[in-house]
Amino acid sequence: MGNWIIAPVVLPAFLAALSLFTSRSTAARALSLGGTAALLAISIALLHAATEGPPQLYRLGDWPAPFGIVLVLDRLSALMLLLTSGLALIVLAQAIATGQDRRGRRFHALWLFQLMGLNGAFLTGDAFNLFVFFEVLLIASYGLMVHGGGGPRIRAGLQYIAVNLLGSTLFLFALATIYAVTGTLNMADLAVKLPALPEGDHALMRVAAVLLMLVFAVKGALVPLQFWLPGTYAAAPGVVAALFAVMTKLGAYAALRFSTLVFPPDLALTADLMAPLLLPAGLLTLAIGAIGTLGAQSLPRLAAHAAVMSMGTVFTAMAGFTTESTTAALYYMIHSTLAGAALFLTADLARDREAERVDTPSPRLPGTLAALFFAAAIATVGLPPLSGFPAKLMVLQAMPLWPVWTTVLGATFLALLALSRAGSTLFWKPQGTPATLPRTQTLAPTALLLALAALTVFAGPVTHWLATTAETLHDPAPYILANDLPGGA
Repeated sequence: MGNWIIAPVVLPAFLAALSLFTSRSTAARALSLGGTAALLAISIALLHAATEGPPQLYRLGDWPAPFGIVLVLDRLSALMLLLTSGLALIVLAQAIATGQDRRGRRFHALWLFQLMGLNGAFLTGDAFNLFVFFEVLLIASYGLMVHGGGGPRIRAGLQYIAVNLLGSTLFLFALATIYAVTGTLNMADLAVKLPALPEGDHALMRVAAVLLMLVFAVKGALVPLQFWLPGTYAAAPGVVAALFAVMTKLGAYAALRFSTLVFPPDLALTADLMAPLLLPAGLLTLAIGAIGTLGAQSLPRLAAHAAVMSMGTVFTAMAGFTTESTTAALYYMIHSTLAGAALFLTADLARDREAERVDTPSPRLPGTLAALFFAAAIATVGLPPLSGFPAKLMVLQAMPLWPVWTTVLGATFLALLALSRAGSTLFWKPQGTPATLPRTQTLAPTALLLALAALTVFAGPVTHWLATTAETLHDPAPYILANDLPGGA
């Protein structure tokens, strides 16, 4: 499978460029839908390869690491590829079913470039190319975010791009500092060189580590840099916000990759930086997101604050820096991505029927939409029988600390109140003839909810696979060995 590692980057890039030359929307739809389906098939094959064997390397231009650009496939990157392509295919089908892809130009080209950026960021083994793929993401996501136009959307988009450009600037400063100190940006090479770093360079490297944490906090909507997310996601088209549910996980992925490979807990250089800062930030993010759901005046904004909550939970679990807590973080990451996307799609269907506000009665909505919202709300809050319940139990078991238990359970209660109020206002009080809802527009959220049900039914095997993945993350020797660094490192 070595040569296929580059396919998730090259395929969407080629199809995106090709779609720019198509004047017919039907052809662009076919390219986008077929390409995303192909990405899903490739991701499944890569996941199987990563499960059955050690990490694999692809050298661009056949230049060896750390001098050349390398893509590394391991269990974590394969998992994120599968999650991204599976979600993208479902959400793209919803965009076509609702006609949202035709509300502006070049939707499908931007969609494919977005997938290229995501896949490249998950696969790259080089910190500078992580920055490059972040920039591809930024450009494509901004175009998707303002798709269809409108004043509120443009304003939210400007705030979004301003904050992320600040993050990109900090990223460049961090990379420049790391390269000046170590002479490399290959992540495996950094893992080898940092333990032997001269003491005189420790201060500069600690500054670089803090800058990287700030960058990942921006991408992952972590306190105090989470303020851009609610307005951006609430203003974005529903299908775009649903895809963004996995984009924010990129910040958590990058933080997890660096905190286990480059700055592991046993590295004296940064041992006192990661956990002491990450846990309070995660708990504050969780609390602020929960409070935001109570104050939300629209269903899309409520879903956006729930996304902030989910990121707080993921970072809280990651802060344990143990195999058990990493397993819980990965399981919750999968669950919250699917649940968040389902809630965004449901909120978008309600918004299209002029039932956006959650504090005033609206025209009666279809019973099918009410059922979808009810299931998505259960998943988001973390109640049985869907996967949110075992996901939160895993987090609580992995982090037996009273601040964690108090914050997680308190935030769950607040989110339950907020979603209950929204549901009763939108689906219980209104009277009259219900609005119409084509069956094709319910297929995507239904598919996401079925995926959540499957995640619950197969929680045992999935957790076992994730536990093995967490073990490989906390023992990065095979990942470093796969890079075949000079000197046999």
